[in-house]
Amino acid sequence: MRNQINDQDKLADKLDSDEKEKIETVTKEALEWLDDNQSGEKEDYDEKLKEVEAVCNPIITAVYQRSGGAPEGESGAGDDDEL
Repeated sequence: MRNQINDQDKLADKLDSDEKEKIETVTKEALEWLDDNQSGEKEDYDEKLKEVEAVCNPIITAVYQRSGGAPEGESGAGDDDEL
């Protein structure tokens, strides 16, 4: 997600500054959480991923709708679990 929002060929030029800030904030917080919880349970990681997706997926869907394209996969983002 972080790479996509900074890549001009992907999402960087399609996001509003507010949308980009929300994604940057949630991914930064998730990465910090990952650093602090390296020995967590799978369920903890899954829950954190859902939190990130809950912020990112609606934004990505809106971007694709504005640009007239269909989102990749069902959710538009989240096909790639990397933050």
